[in-house]
Amino acid sequence: MSVKAKRVYDSRERGDGYRVLIDRVWPRGISRQQARLDDWARELAPSAELRKWFNHEPQRFEEFRSRYRKELRARREQLDELRGRARKGPVTLLYAARDREHNNAVVLEELVRQS
Repeated sequence: MSVKAKRVYDSRERGDGYRVLIDRVWPRGISRQQARLDDWARELAPSAELRKWFNHEPQRFEEFRSRYRKELRARREQLDELRGRARKGPVTLLYAARDREHNNAVVLEELVRQS
């Protein structure tokens, strides 16, 4: 299974494969053309309430991970679709957060790999 996470602001690479934005809101300062997406999976993003609570504070990440995983249980169909794509070829989960270690893409990547 080939899945990775990277910032939407990073350059597109040959090995990115299927590029899917997994944020609920559109990233600042980048056009749709620049993003070069194949899909925008808003439904796989954390709820607005959870996103605001987390506020990208690293000390809250473990609790965020737990709450986000709980939210994703209700999105089983979309998660399974993403896993299916990753089995067929490379998938890149795109996110806008500056912190590369404490964000929703890290959690979603873990879940996609756990099939």
